[in-house]
Amino acid sequence: MTLLTERYSEKIAGSISCLDRVVIMGTLPTACYAKGMTRFLYANKIRLFDYFNFTKPLKDRIHENAKQIAAEAGVEIEFIRKIKSVRKEDCIQEILEERGDHPGLVHVFSAMETCTSYKPWHDKQTHRNFLKPDSGRCLHYYFYFIDEELGLCYLRVPSWCPFRLQFYFNGHNCLASQLDKQAIGYEMMDNAFTHIDDWDKAQQLADSFKSKNLHRCLDHYAAKFCAVEKTFGETYHWSIMQAEYASDVVFHRAQDLEVLYEEILRTRLHAVKSEQIATFLGK
Repeated sequence: MTLLTERYSEKIAGSISCLDRVVIMGTLPTACYAKGMTRFLYANKIRLFDYFNFTKPLKDRIHENAKQIAAEAGVEIEFIRKIKSVRKEDCIQEILEERGDHPGLVHVFSAMETCTSYKPWHDKQTHRNFLKPDSGRCLHYYFYFIDEELGLCYLRVPSWCPFRLQFYFNGHNCLASQLDKQAIGYEMMDNAFTHIDDWDKAQQLADSFKSKNLHRCLDHYAAKFCAVEKTFGETYHWSIMQAEYASDVVFHRAQDLEVLYEEILRTRLHAVKSEQIATFLGK
């Protein structure tokens, strides 16, 4: 099968394939499930029905740590009352236009959101006490920052146990940071490259992405923004929640792409059927 980039190579200025949107979940191996948390409390001689007394100081530590980090960076924590009514990415772009894109903390949002939790339970039949999975709402912090390697990222930190983290970065921003270090010129429109001085070198940089470096980065920011892992005597376990891999194909002339784009749309309409769309939706 001939690739599109091969068939129309004379009309293409360049192309790049790299990671795009990546969302990673961080969980504490002991605290991330009810039985594990139950064993932790027993091992540390903490009564199960004192669970809320155990977690409250950890919650306070999260709050104080967020305030301290924001104060040191000269940033005010912005509380969002209705999380769905605010597009955080747009707010961050406005801040970046004034602040610049140098590494460091950009902004901190806070919002009341749903979170996983546990509740003490006494089984009247077995006469055993244990924690049961539960859900509730707690204050979450969104730390937006620029990392020297990954570019613009955020870490979502809940203030209630089991402190499940969510980390986001974009492979396009990561590659842009690498291009800056290599002094390779480029232009971007939204989340796509429209020009790169050296396409081949850029592809080499994108292909050289190392997960070990990402893992060290994740551990660093978890320890910085979520100061509770020492209580459990372990570091976070990281797993991929979402990952996108994108290809940017840039044509010399818009007219060449316009004709081809119509053909792609027409082919999609004839080739993709309802049962295939259903599988995209997980049905």
